[in-house]
Amino acid sequence: MSSDPRRKYSSTVVDGPYKAPGRSMLRAVGFTDEDFKKPQIGVASTWSMVTPCNMHINVLAEEVAKGADEAGGKSVIFNTITISDGIANGTEGMKYSLVSREVIADSIESVAGCEGFDGLVAVGGCDKNMPGCLIAMARLNRPAVFVYGGTIKPGKNHTDIVSVFEAVGRHSRGDITDEELIEVEKTAIPGPGSCGGMYTANTMASAIEALGMSLPDSSAQNAVSTTKMDDCRNAGAAVLNLLELDIKPRDIMTRKAFENAITVSIALGGSTNAVLHLLAMAYTVDVDLTIDDFTKIGARVPVLADLRPSGKYMMSELVAIGGIQPLMKTLLDAGLLHGDCITVTGKTLAQNLAGVKPYPDGQQIIMPLDKPIKKDSHLVILRGNLAPDGAVAKITGKEGMRFTGKARVFHSEEECLTSILDGTVVAGDVIVIRYEGPRGGPGMREMLSPTSAIMGKGLGKDVALITDGRFSGGSHGFVVGHITPEAADGGPLAIVENGDTITIDAESRELTLEVDEAEIRRRLAKWSTPPPRYTRGVLAKYAHTVRSASEGAVTDKF
Repeated sequence: MSSDPRRKYSSTVVDGPYKAPGRSMLRAVGFTDEDFKKPQIGVASTWSMVTPCNMHINVLAEEVAKGADEAGGKSVIFNTITISDGIANGTEGMKYSLVSREVIADSIESVAGCEGFDGLVAVGGCDKNMPGCLIAMARLNRPAVFVYGGTIKPGKNHTDIVSVFEAVGRHSRGDITDEELIEVEKTAIPGPGSCGGMYTANTMASAIEALGMSLPDSSAQNAVSTTKMDDCRNAGAAVLNLLELDIKPRDIMTRKAFENAITVSIALGGSTNAVLHLLAMAYTVDVDLTIDDFTKIGARVPVLADLRPSGKYMMSELVAIGGIQPLMKTLLDAGLLHGDCITVTGKTLAQNLAGVKPYPDGQQIIMPLDKPIKKDSHLVILRGNLAPDGAVAKITGKEGMRFTGKARVFHSEEECLTSILDGTVVAGDVIVIRYEGPRGGPGMREMLSPTSAIMGKGLGKDVALITDGRFSGGSHGFVVGHITPEAADGGPLAIVENGDTITIDAESRELTLEVDEAEIRRRLAKWSTPPPRYTRGVLAKYAHTVRSASEGAVTDKF
């Protein structure tokens, strides 16, 4: 067999007379004599007909394979799972969403580690796919490239999935008819691609590009486009170049690279889930990243993108004016990005951005640095007697910077949603949804259904919502999630009572239960740990192994 040094792992699987059984099986799936001499490139496909985010990814994976084969490798396509947040939101099934990030990471690591792939390309679409793919790449530490499946196009009348969620609230309020609700339902999702605003999928795709693990422009392409097909073929070729240069994920995913990813996520007005996922990805490569780093970086980075959910425009409209590369060039020139970080092109970030042209004159999507939407980050890390270990708020300033109200407490998302839609929740309430954290849920469900119902009911500026769960990238309003310690771990959220006064202050970065410390201690002394909601299966395993949201909700930290 070939002594090609790029075949560090595949050679142990297919070289020599004792490996004849393995070669025999590989011949059955199409390997030739020549293929055994080539570096093997695993292509992890998240294709599924579960969701429009991933329904086209089999085609993209085939293009990646072509690119790898044409560059001198031997591609092997394999699958992993996906779930759909948009479909499962508001149901018990949503508890599997964050869990799927771990399942995806575990499955990709398992296949690539077992089969001896020398390099890896992963193609992801829905938002848990992306960090799951990156965590697997980081664990394996073999030359690897991530490809984003691309964004969806707008629906009729500039609608998207969040338009449908918010239409439910408008319908409950009586602002639209049954027929109008059905019309939004039928026309908001026109085809393949990830949800169309700067929600979690587009946030994570942008963060991964800024991290250096995707090719330039991969995050800002329409799902159905020639540019996305080109991106896939180029990624297949790029991993062979990384093999030649011996550049691996840990060489790319450095502390500086994570700071770049955080900076770009803030400038784009991205999802709170970026905090959770970037912490988890950093842990995997032993980069010391904490929630407080988001505060430090956020103090100097403004929000520049007028993108949904709190803004006006969709990702497809940002694609049309040049994607995120001109924004990154602006940030680099202003000294807000580290240009010396190596990327999957084999070049530095500064080299990748050297020839990038500015946005066209007159565009209104990305504001200039001297006229930001918000002068500092919208991702606000709060602490206080309700969140001793931290919480994450998404506050653009449009909701105001401070909210004080009376607690209205719920022990599940469903219970809360019913009370929003039936009018029980009123102006001045601070909605408390607890026992929805990583362990207590288990699974740390997103709260898109209640936050969208709040907006649809016209209460966006009149109520706040706090939870030990998390939020969809499509959530907006005065919302605070990731409260730690979570209620199931005996955090102070567990002892909030109806009518307690709660203050959320984004300027002082405090989340405060306005109850004296003696009373808090008395309530905590009476509190007892609730029994686990699941005692068998994946949710039980997750609850047993998961760490807090402030640690990225990872499951392999012992």
